[in-house]
Amino acid sequence: MSYRKKIEGGRSSPGRPRDEGLERRILAAVLEVLSEAGYAGLTYEEVARRCNASKASLYRRWKTKRDMVIAALRSGPAQDGAAEPIDTGSLREDLLCLCRRLDRTMRAADSQTAMLLLQAGLEDPELCEAIENSVGPTGARLPRQVLDAAVARGDLPAGTDPFAFEEVVGAALLLRRINGLPAGEEYLVALVDTIVIPALRASATSPVPLPAGIFSGHPGPPVPDTLPPATKENR
Repeated sequence: MSYRKKIEGGRSSPGRPRDEGLERRILAAVLEVLSEAGYAGLTYEEVARRCNASKASLYRRWKTKRDMVIAALRSGPAQDGAAEPIDTGSLREDLLCLCRRLDRTMRAADSQTAMLLLQAGLEDPELCEAIENSVGPTGARLPRQVLDAAVARGDLPAGTDPFAFEEVVGAALLLRRINGLPAGEEYLVALVDTIVIPALRASATSPVPLPAGIFSGHPGPPVPDTLPPATKENR
C-alpha cells in the first residue's frame, strides 16, 4: 500500500490523533531524569524512554537539551509568576520578592533537582543566562534593573556590587530546604534586613574587587583542594 494518505470524498482521511498530554509527560520525565541523573546525565533517549515517545517527537519541540530543560522549568517549579519583573518601588520589598520567589521555586521542586540545576549552571554559564532570560527572575540572582533602580532612588550607593545577594541568599535557602528547615516570612525579613542590605551597602566601599557570587552564573574556576593527604582522609 502506498504511504500517501487515502483520499476519500475529495478530502484526506484524518491522520493519527494528536496526543495532547504528550508534552506534559515529556516535561515531567525531564524533571524526573534531572533529579536522578543530573544535567549531564539527561539525554533525549532516556526522556523518550520514560514517557514512551520517540526521540523525533522531542527534537521537533526542542533543538537542544538546554531548551528542553528550560521548558520543563517553565512548566513546573518556576511557572508561578516567575516571568513577572520585580519592581515594587522599594529595595527591601524587591529583595523580599526575590527571596520568596526563589524559596517557592525550591520548595516546589525536588531539592536534589535544585542542586543539580545549580551545578549545571555553574558548569554552563549560558544555561544560567538562558534560565534567567527565558523563565524570568528566579530569585537566585539580583537583576541589574533592581540594582540600578535602588541606586537611582538612593536606597543603595553607586558602585554597589550584587555579590552579597548572589552568594548568600540562594545558598541559605537551599541549605534550609535540604535540611527541612522553615524559611517563612520572618526568616526572610531577618535575612534581608540584617545580612543582605547591610552587605550590599558595604560592597560599594570594598577596597578590593569582589568575586562573582556562586549564583551569579559566572563564579569562576574551582579552587584546587590543597589540603594535605592526611587531612583529606580524616575529613
